[in-house]
Amino acid sequence: MQTVLISGGGIAGPVLAYWLRRHGFAPTVVERSPGPRPGGQAVDIRGVALEVVERMGLLQQASRVRTQMRGMSILEPDGHEVHRSTEATFSSGRLDSEDIEVLREDLVRMVYEHTRAGVEYLFGDSITALDEDETGVRVDFAHGPSRVFDLVVGADGLHSTVRRLAFGPEERFAYHLGSYLSVFSADNFLALDDWQVWLRDGETGFGIMPVRDNTELRIAFGFESAPLAHHLRDGSALRQLVVDKLASVRWEGTRLAEAARKAPDFYCDATAQIRMDQWSRGRVTLLGDAGYWPSPLSGQGTSLALVGAHVLAGCLAQANGDHRTAYARYERRMRPFVTLNQVLATENSGGPASEESVAHAKSALSLDS
Repeated sequence: MQTVLISGGGIAGPVLAYWLRRHGFAPTVVERSPGPRPGGQAVDIRGVALEVVERMGLLQQASRVRTQMRGMSILEPDGHEVHRSTEATFSSGRLDSEDIEVLREDLVRMVYEHTRAGVEYLFGDSITALDEDETGVRVDFAHGPSRVFDLVVGADGLHSTVRRLAFGPEERFAYHLGSYLSVFSADNFLALDDWQVWLRDGETGFGIMPVRDNTELRIAFGFESAPLAHHLRDGSALRQLVVDKLASVRWEGTRLAEAARKAPDFYCDATAQIRMDQWSRGRVTLLGDAGYWPSPLSGQGTSLALVGAHVLAGCLAQANGDHRTAYARYERRMRPFVTLNQVLATENSGGPASEESVAHAKSALSLDS
């Protein structure tokens, strides 16, 4: 039984572990955080990714926890409503679509609970070194003892450690898209009732949606910026930058800034894409955001992770664990799909891609090809 170490316990990694286990592999997932990570924005499961979730037996469960929006308002900088829709929202698209929008933390928890019995999880640890030879990959960990695995998969996000160790520094592959995005939670101080609000004020803007039966808000705040200086990318400095920018917003800026300052799940990072000519090197390959992060602007990061996990596991099974054949087939199958979905992030500067483009991109791959 081949052993596979997967770095990253978010969505891509555990889903890959599920399918590898189904195909007779022995997967291990290592995750830096002490458990499944809470927080995060709402994510979309679209097109062919819905089929992956259905094949895992999780579609009904995901449907039960999907967001329940009635529509959205678009506001001027002073808070005056200029448009409203009961047909679609910017976060999820058409409300009558079969696609599902769920909170990221709900999907993470769901997949973890579905896989924990058959998958080894190493929480609170991370990879520090990879040393490959003809028989396997020796992996050093920050806390646990070194181990040897047949294969290693980096499913550890935009700032992937596996990608850095196997392919080189992030700067070679990250393409900045001209802005930063912050996501955090707050009490529902706006009394929103299954209704989103979106506002743009100069070079900043935000979308706010209620969750958890309208008891909480998830706030996504973006601002245009060239890549920030290194000292501003520090967690506390970046939070203060977001707080200051929110405080200058004309509508509800004071309360939004205070929410960002206090939020226990505060997140902020550049909107960027990972673009690589090759996702595999030797016995190591990349999955999801680590290899082809499309940015939040595409709305397809989660779907790419789900589909990529299914395809990679299937290719390894079809090749009887021959990683050279499997990785080459994985790249041939996934790359056109990835390209179409990454383009969604840049199709319409300052707004979402067209419904036609999303409809084409989200289903441009057959799981059984």
